Amino acid sequence: MAQQETDEQINDGFVVDTEDCEARELAYRERGTARPITVVGNPVLHRECKDVTEFDDKLAALIDDMFASQKAAEGVGLAANQIGVDLKVFVYDCPDDEGVRHTGVVVNPVLQDLPAERRNLDDSNEGCLSVPTAYASLARPDFAEVHGQDAQGNAIKVRGTGYFARCLQHETDHLYGFLYIDKLSKRDRKDALRQMEEGTPRYETVAND
Repeated sequence: MAQQETDEQINDGFVVDTEDCEARELAYRERGTARPITVVGNPVLHRECKDVTEFDDKLAALIDDMFASQKAAEGVGLAANQIGVDLKVFVYDCPDDEGVRHTGVVVNPVLQDLPAERRNLDDSNEGCLSVPTAYASLARPDFAEVHGQDAQGNAIKVRGTGYFARCLQHETDHLYGFLYIDKLSKRDRKDALRQMEEGTPRYETVAND
């Protein structure tokens, strides 16, 4: 099996994803190969992905490729269906609002419902590698908690605030068939798609035939 995340500590079930970020991210992507990014309109982005049931070398290799693809596209998070793979996996290498870097992987993620007192909305700009060159303001809770599994199948929890919370929500949404533009008004969605049509991606994408 590919190298395991033996250096990733877990505290009360919450992954400590802020330690050795640079070394861990580099190890992933040096083993991996960057793949082109699927864009809005590709069917794999618009349906719920399959649960991961095999925690094997194939999954480890996919995760490596996802980190390589994320880096090549200069992203902070990437879901498996964004490189055309119909499985519930996402990776991230994302700062929070305090500038603390978080790096990790979540398999079979489930976003936890927040009590009313925790639902403080942050109305900030959001973008997506699968909607290249487009941005729109979208209100999301400024705290997020995701439960899932690590690359070996162990139960984990990840929590984040601010920009990192947005990332966790965004990537989990992907694996259930939703892009951020699906949460916009019709007018704002149309504007985002116009931005995408007029822009030129800085990374390789898969053409929708």
